[in-house]
Amino acid sequence: MPKNKFQDVIFTIIMATIMVYGMVVYNVALNTGGVTGQTFISAVHELPIMVPAAFVLEFFIVGRIARKLAFTVMKPDDRPQFITYAISVCICCIMCPIMSLIATLLFKETKTFGSWIQTWVKNFPMAICYQMFYCGPLVRLIFRTIFREKKVE
Repeated sequence: MPKNKFQDVIFTIIMATIMVYGMVVYNVALNTGGVTGQTFISAVHELPIMVPAAFVLEFFIVGRIARKLAFTVMKPDDRPQFITYAISVCICCIMCPIMSLIATLLFKETKTFGSWIQTWVKNFPMAICYQMFYCGPLVRLIFRTIFREKKVE
């Protein structure tokens, strides 16, 4: 998808923002017992902290590790979409426990190992499904729309 560092930064900003917002909405709903209009507003308050954290982690650390992990099971000549899916799964597997730890330390009343594990376990299925079926395809669509390649005739 991204063809240079600038595009990589833009892609990661969009992905981090949409992924974090969706996961924060999910966690606010879990903490309040349901989804209301206020859930979506409350989630916005955590974005200034969680989006930069997700961006820095993914762009500088997790993205590289995830690509290396993905290519332990994928080959460079495999279908590009399967490589994308493998990288996405690896990113979720690394980001979910890290972001759950950050959220536990910053936003949970009980900041224990057990609280972190519980947060991680509740978030992981949602993070994988949200990434694979909604967030990932939406972000790739937005990115392709922004960086539409010009056809040479």
